[in-house]
Amino acid sequence: MVENAGAQLVAISPERPDNSLTMKEKHELPFIVLSDPDNRVAREFNIVYTLPEGVKTSYSNFFSLTEYYGNDKGELPLAVTYIIDQDRVIRYAFVDADYKKRAEPAEVIAELEEMGSGD
Repeated sequence: MVENAGAQLVAISPERPDNSLTMKEKHELPFIVLSDPDNRVAREFNIVYTLPEGVKTSYSNFFSLTEYYGNDKGELPLAVTYIIDQDRVIRYAFVDADYKKRAEPAEVIAELEEMGSGD
């Protein structure tokens, strides 16, 4: 659907490159997954937050932040959706501090279609 609207879907993950590749393969994701070590790109978009110490400690009971993300800073990007045009202008943004809330795919497709129609 995204490609039909003339767009390309790209995911950017704070995971180390090997972990990003493993996730792409494990879940057979049909789109590009890029690695953003130390949240450099996320920082450019001002969407990085620091985990509260209690959450960071809780996570460490299940996995190593250093192994997974390449550092132990306890920083993660918000889960956001952007539509960025060829001139690098953000034409659509969905940002919510609640990681369980995501952009509705139908809304994103509608935005892409509207952009493609020149409206």
